[in-house]
Amino acid sequence: MAFHIVLVEPEIPANTGNISRTCAATGTHLHLVRPLGFDTDDKTLKRAGLDYWHSVKLEYHDSFDEVLQAYAGHRFFFATTKAKKRYTDFEFQDGDFFVFGKETKGLPESLLNQHPETLMRMPMSDAVRSLNLSNSAAIILYEGLRQTGFVGLT
Repeated sequence: MAFHIVLVEPEIPANTGNISRTCAATGTHLHLVRPLGFDTDDKTLKRAGLDYWHSVKLEYHDSFDEVLQAYAGHRFFFATTKAKKRYTDFEFQDGDFFVFGKETKGLPESLLNQHPETLMRMPMSDAVRSLNLSNSAAIILYEGLRQTGFVGLT
């Protein structure tokens, strides 16, 4: 088993590339939900992921519903600045999915309304609207890895 990161309609290739490198380093599965805001042969995307792309367990999906159907029975947690609970308020387990929205708008309101019990946020000052997507993904993923004992990582 492994954790999963889902990027719903990511827009910035460097963020996706950075997240792919984090996934390669941790054995985490990466799911990209179309439409993407870049071409997958974008040099910025490839540069950010360095030469680790061969180590990324990567899946493409045409919709988030497709992800839910393919992984029915799994737990999904949704990162949003609109959540009341912090990501540290949850007990994660191997196989969980961490879902992130596009950089400019976040996750769709309709999706948030469907999953109110698993919305999570990261504490921050009101000086900014949100944290960088790749930083957010790494913070939450590493909390999940910490909670599960960093199994398989040295």
